[in-house]
Amino acid sequence: MNVKKLLLLNSLFSLFLVKKAQAHCPLCTIGAAAAAGGAAWFGISPVVIGLFIGAFAVSMGWWISRLIKKRYVPLQRLLIISLSFATTVLPLFPVMRDVYPVYISLTGDYGSLLNRTYLLNLFLVGSIIGGVIVSLTPWLSSKITMLRKGRTFPFQGVILTMLLLVIVGATIQLVVM
Repeated sequence: MNVKKLLLLNSLFSLFLVKKAQAHCPLCTIGAAAAAGGAAWFGISPVVIGLFIGAFAVSMGWWISRLIKKRYVPLQRLLIISLSFATTVLPLFPVMRDVYPVYISLTGDYGSLLNRTYLLNLFLVGSIIGGVIVSLTPWLSSKITMLRKGRTFPFQGVILTMLLLVIVGATIQLVVM
């Protein structure tokens, strides 16, 4: 068995060892990382890989920020999440080089600020979308809990996060192909 298969099986097996799950817990983090690793292994688009890496980075930032009980600086949670995102996503830029040209032609001669071609790094765009999804999932989960009159279903936060990531990732993959 090669190393990639062994790592994937190990990650999936570890999901069953967790006793308690909450929104933005290690289970979410492991799930997002396993999904990103699986996506790369199966040859998925860089924007979709970025989606899962961004989700992993922000999920890890949320989890770490909740471990620190005392507030040392203003906006501490946001700073920790941003640092987690930056230290996870930015080092992958040299590897994930796919760019997409976007032509903006609003006014002026070509080359001016509002009339030129911009290059978007698809990996970065996907990472930002993944981070936004993970950040919005607790709010969505609380709305679902409110609609269900205070009841949650087992692993609600994890299922909701992974379901949204898979739906958005599959949609992007179908559009990009």
